[in-house]
Amino acid sequence: MKKRVAILISGGGSNMAALIDSMDPDHPARPVLVVSNVPEAKGLLRAAERGVPAAVVDHRRFGRDRAAFETALADVLAEAGTDIICMAGFMRILGAGFVRRWQGRILNIHPSLLPKYRGLDTHARAIAARDTEAGCTVHEVTPDLDAGPILGQARVPVLPGDTPEALAARVLEMEHSLYPAVLRRFATGDTRPILWS
Repeated sequence: MKKRVAILISGGGSNMAALIDSMDPDHPARPVLVVSNVPEAKGLLRAAERGVPAAVVDHRRFGRDRAAFETALADVLAEAGTDIICMAGFMRILGAGFVRRWQGRILNIHPSLLPKYRGLDTHARAIAARDTEAGCTVHEVTPDLDAGPILGQARVPVLPGDTPEALAARVLEMEHSLYPAVLRRFATGDTRPILWS
């Protein structure tokens, strides 16, 4: 039985598209739903182009009531029979209650070599620190931000004169390969990290 994957997005959905495109007939999982918290997210069009059902749970409708937003999100995911959640540019921090409900079944891709540079502005921070390499990490989501078990990492050199935008573009290319590779392995129950240099 193939695992049922739901992908959470907030923007363009390039990592979502890479994940969907990787789920060929031999893949141990299949995409069943794309959910955005932003109604105008361009990724919703990409999902439609690929024939994957999409839904919107607009966080703005819930004001400051994060629990109500997460309940609505969880209901949509449960209705789709979700086995694995892949966060792909989903710009909301999920609360501990939501994470515990799906513990061990939520993946996220983060644009740094965790545990370095949790949170935002990772490329600018790597350049400011004069790091010689940056990269991306796929990890399990836990209640602590960007602190879950590492399932994959890929390294990208920081080049002389790099801007955060240039570095981000090169890291994003690597994300599009690493995330699908990790999902394919994770869907079989294999959590050994994939480490690319």
